[in-house]
Amino acid sequence: MKITLVQSDLYWENEEKNLLHFTELISPLKNKTNVIVLPEMFTTGFSMNVGKIVASPTGNAVKWLIQQAKNLNCVICGSIAITENNKYYNRLFWVDPSGAVSTYNKRHLFRMGEEDQYYSAGNAKIIVENNGLKFLPLICYDLRFPVWSRNTLNTHQYEYDILIYVANWPEVRNYPWQQLLIARAIENQCFVVGVNRVGVDGNDINYCGNSMVVNPKGEIITSLPKNEEHVVTVEIDKTNLTDFRKKFPAILDADNFLLKI
Repeated sequence: MKITLVQSDLYWENEEKNLLHFTELISPLKNKTNVIVLPEMFTTGFSMNVGKIVASPTGNAVKWLIQQAKNLNCVICGSIAITENNKYYNRLFWVDPSGAVSTYNKRHLFRMGEEDQYYSAGNAKIIVENNGLKFLPLICYDLRFPVWSRNTLNTHQYEYDILIYVANWPEVRNYPWQQLLIARAIENQCFVVGVNRVGVDGNDINYCGNSMVVNPKGEIITSLPKNEEHVVTVEIDKTNLTDFRKKFPAILDADNFLLKI
């Protein structure tokens, strides 16, 4: 399994420029990866200016995702500000080469940035599969809430194998970003992929990236350079994951709980 992390700067509230920029960044990846992961709100940056930035679920940004997945012969995912049924969502799209689209609406809205004042929260996760591995894709602030990502056993099978976070996570909170990604990997006995943006947004907030991949033991196996645009492809071995889970099945002693939505 090859997963590509795209750590990029973003053009503030400018869908057209961002799509052109990402086209350039990912075009060399044709037939070279299985999954491409883009940052949160990759077409606009983390903006609350919903009247200007929100896109249609069938608009140019989603069409671009579908076309790129087909052209590059891989899955591509990232989140976009979407309007639907008179509501706004920070919505993650998971698009495979066939053009099939799965979506997840961000559950935990970042109240300190007033995201909860403009966007509506989602109430359901998605589990998607590629090349025999199961993925749980989530968005930024979701990282702080371990119950939402808690791995479970279903007929002796783990609910998922790889946990993805797409983010616009400010540099001022970079230490928690790193530590929480590590914690989510250890407690869920899974690989964790965190993809964050770089640069300064329209609110003068700085982002340093520090995108990374963490293995189930909590070891950082790939860390992208801070404050630089960077595209890196990481290979994940399912056999190593399966062997570790067999040797250390801590999930068998996990507490049962009921999550109220």
